[in-house]
Amino acid sequence: MSCCLKAGFSVYGSSVLTVENRAKGSFRAQPSLCRSTALRWWEKSLHPNMIEIQSAQELVISLLNAGDRLVVLDFYSPGCGGCKTLHPKICQLAEMNSNAIFLKVNYEQHKPMCYALHVHVLPFFRFYKGEDGRLCSFSCTNATIKKFKDALAKHGNDRSSSSSIGGPTKGLHESELLALASNGLISRDLVMNSSVNHTVEEELVLA
Repeated sequence: MSCCLKAGFSVYGSSVLTVENRAKGSFRAQPSLCRSTALRWWEKSLHPNMIEIQSAQELVISLLNAGDRLVVLDFYSPGCGGCKTLHPKICQLAEMNSNAIFLKVNYEQHKPMCYALHVHVLPFFRFYKGEDGRLCSFSCTNATIKKFKDALAKHGNDRSSSSSIGGPTKGLHESELLALASNGLISRDLVMNSSVNHTVEEELVLA
């Protein structure tokens, strides 16, 4: 089941340690928080090609530096049940497709960035590759995982795309970069550098 983004999500909890001296009777102890070292569900079973994005700047740079490797953007929320259910399968597919890069974006931590990228439902995925830029985007649940597998099989093994000749990597669309920059999420230099790459690409096609 997909998660509506109109409602906020939060995770919280605490533990109180109570001490009792059986020999001398009970007494009050200062409460303390017990911090669990257990991984949260979105941190489990991750592989080296799965990267948690910390900022919009990192996202843009990661896409530009990916070369001709397939990049999968995985938008999720800690409070999204569908995301939690789908996570183990995405990890398995990432392990099976080690040449692909999976960039995970926590919606709760990066709402302005997700708004700028027009992400309105979770879980949500976007595929990018080299000079071709965005290949496809869709929402996917555990019940419709075949959609994800088919896209991964098609674009992960596609050697006929123009990116195979080593053209400039496209990454995000210019309108998305401008939206991120207008919200102060990335520098204007990144927008200019991306525009230069696109101009070079167009000149190569025309030549």
